[in-house]
Amino acid sequence: MLDVVFLAMFLVVPVMFWSIRLAKQGKLALHKKVQINTAIVLLLAVIAFEVDMRLNGWIEYTHGSAYVKSTIMKFLFIHLTFAIPTPLLWIVVIVLGLKRFPKPPVPGTHSKLHKRLGWLATIGMFMTSVTGWIFYYVAFISSLV
Repeated sequence: MLDVVFLAMFLVVPVMFWSIRLAKQGKLALHKKVQINTAIVLLLAVIAFEVDMRLNGWIEYTHGSAYVKSTIMKFLFIHLTFAIPTPLLWIVVIVLGLKRFPKPPVPGTHSKLHKRLGWLATIGMFMTSVTGWIFYYVAFISSLV
């Protein structure tokens, strides 16, 4: 599951930027569909990842790392500072968007806040991805050999 989530993040970030571009082009219904579907796919991947981590653990897979456990844990903490709040923010953006935009979606009074929160969520997702990739390298790819 570590590898699956690692690869999924390579797809999520470009899809989010593409979705923002759709919104800028006025393709709001498609933007909405892309965001909801991306959120669902990512939610399922994260749930599967968390279940796998709880059932199988992960720390024992770091024994071949070139880094000591305390360093690995520092990189994990940095990653989690983005990985925990970002999906919560993304949920807020989606829920508020679903509640405050009409069907079909058109620009309105909520647009300005939605844009700001959406960009924060996108930056958070980008940082979650980058710090996740770095953690993945430090913990599982680097080796003493």
